[in-house]
Amino acid sequence: MSAVPPESLAARIEAVQRADSALALLRATQELAACTAPAAAPTLVEVLGFNNPGAAVAAVDGLISLGAAAVEALLQLDPENYGARAWAVRALAGIGDVRGLELLLDALGSDVAASVRRAAAKGLGQLQLEGLAADAQHGVRQRCLGALVAATGDGEWVVRYAVAVGLESLVAPLPADAPERQRARDALGGLREGGDDTPPVVQRRAALALSRLDGP
Repeated sequence: MSAVPPESLAARIEAVQRADSALALLRATQELAACTAPAAAPTLVEVLGFNNPGAAVAAVDGLISLGAAAVEALLQLDPENYGARAWAVRALAGIGDVRGLELLLDALGSDVAASVRRAAAKGLGQLQLEGLAADAQHGVRQRCLGALVAATGDGEWVVRYAVAVGLESLVAPLPADAPERQRARDALGGLREGGDDTPPVVQRRAALALSRLDGP
């Protein structure tokens, strides 16, 4: 997509800020998200706190498309604004920037909404660590692994399903004999065996993860 002229970007930002109905806000947010301009990030983040789920989804999609350019604006959110924070977790999980680590860890461990914990679990497994030094990669991976293993006991099955996905993604790049890989396998084995409150879909996803990690 070609760059949006500054005057067009300004007009789209103004349209979001002046929207006087839920539908107008949705359409204006969709237009702003579509321009893929880093300068749109602060306004898209602002939309996350507007109590308009449709517009928030459009804003999250736009922020994910911006990637690393959106992270700083996301991290500047007011932590007391729970609704905006919940959407920000989804955006950071989709972006995969390691700067979102602390927010994702906190969300998985303490957020009241299962959908937010689910997004955080998936996001922790997909952080992009390639740009970090080897020791920094190891440290981040250890923290992610610890949080995901702890979350295998989450009370909601949708979160445990996402944990299985996150564990597989997190350790798949590691050598077969890496200790982290074995720790993840042990956790996945627990999910595969499950219990009375573990639905078959979680057990099957854990079994799939194990088969992929054990494969050639």
